[in-house]
Amino acid sequence: MAAQRLVVVGGDAAGMSAASRARRLTKPDELEIVAFERGGFTSYSACGIPYWAGGVVDGPDELVARTPEEHRARGIDVRMRTEVTGLDLGGQHVLVRDLESGEERRHGFDHLVLATGARPVRPPLEGIDAPGVHGVQTLDDGRALVDALDGGAGDRRAVVVGAGYIGVEAAEALVRRGWAVTVIERSAQPMATLDPDMGALVRDAMTGMGIEVVTDTEVTAVRTGPDGRVRAVATAGREHPADVVVLGLGVRPETALAREAGLPLGTSGGLLTDLAMRVRGHENVWAGGDCVEVLDLVSGRTRHIPLGTHANKHGQVIGTNVGGGYATFPGVVGTAVSKVCDLEIARTGLLEAQARAEGLRYVTATIESTSRAGYYPGARPMTVKMLAERGTGRLLGVQIVGREGAAKRVDVAAVALTARMTVDQMTALDLGYAPPFSPVWDPVLVAARRAAAAVKGD
Repeated sequence: MAAQRLVVVGGDAAGMSAASRARRLTKPDELEIVAFERGGFTSYSACGIPYWAGGVVDGPDELVARTPEEHRARGIDVRMRTEVTGLDLGGQHVLVRDLESGEERRHGFDHLVLATGARPVRPPLEGIDAPGVHGVQTLDDGRALVDALDGGAGDRRAVVVGAGYIGVEAAEALVRRGWAVTVIERSAQPMATLDPDMGALVRDAMTGMGIEVVTDTEVTAVRTGPDGRVRAVATAGREHPADVVVLGLGVRPETALAREAGLPLGTSGGLLTDLAMRVRGHENVWAGGDCVEVLDLVSGRTRHIPLGTHANKHGQVIGTNVGGGYATFPGVVGTAVSKVCDLEIARTGLLEAQARAEGLRYVTATIESTSRAGYYPGARPMTVKMLAERGTGRLLGVQIVGREGAAKRVDVAAVALTARMTVDQMTALDLGYAPPFSPVWDPVLVAARRAAAAVKGD
């Protein structure tokens, strides 16, 4: 019996995790695995690019978990600099183009994995493609940014457009490199993944670090000099001088191929799958990573949440199923952490605006606490905000902003959300305590007590 063929489109987290897992479960004479990657790297950490740019870690090799050669040695036929340009689902083949030679070929498949990732938002503004304007999506992007930051002398000015996760991490990298940094954000506060009152804490901290934060402001153009390079970023009535511009406007699912093939897409444009990560309505087509929408366990709706943690889990599930096993990806609660210099930022579950959009009635509780017992050296302040459903007391969301020791406390809330705990139940959680690690009442538990009181008082 001839071997079946698994074709993987995309050589990063989801795609290569799926390929690697399927390879471990099958023999080459049972399943041939071919992966197509249009870039120059496989299995790398895009999340590490800002820290490479900031000089915290080395790159790009340090950010690569497994090279094409290592994948090939394990029985996966990786084709680099090869782009999949079309899908024929009925005929079960893909059309691919070698980006070096321009040669086009067709490759048949028995199983198809779409792991096409996401594309950075790049608005159609004057000058947006000028030299000196950088994204931070791929390792090639990272190399270009590092080279730009290494060059030049004297007063060096950078503008970051967008103050989400990418934007604040890029701002940190630039500050570490000694650049004067301006961050421009169209929302009222940085970090729109937080409620505005918590975003205001981030803004105050960034300003205290010497970062100029401009909010409620749209970028209208990127201005260039006589040499064609960026010289400023324009907003209504003002220009912000810039030798380098970093775009941190987020990403959208890269699903052009899927759309052209008629595959089902959600409201954000991400592919829709079942719990086994099989594309809905297609028995032998799978999808994972930043190109899919996932089930939000708190709201019950699908959302686009592009994170490497999810992508690797998707790949494991897909590879298990293709390899003859059975696995599912039940969903997420929307947990994410980030930092800008020594400020830690975390969230999980729903924001107030999201809870309102779902028609949920809720209460909030916000508390100030410290990372350690107040008398223990090194105790740092943190703010914890908690949302709970009125009536039931079900936990709906948690946000944390603070210094060292703040962000990873959100994991307790993520577990509580997954377990559908009430805030009253959370107050009895047996969390670890010693003065070097927390006050006798952990900040998350203090917030839960306050939220439980609000529910009962309501």
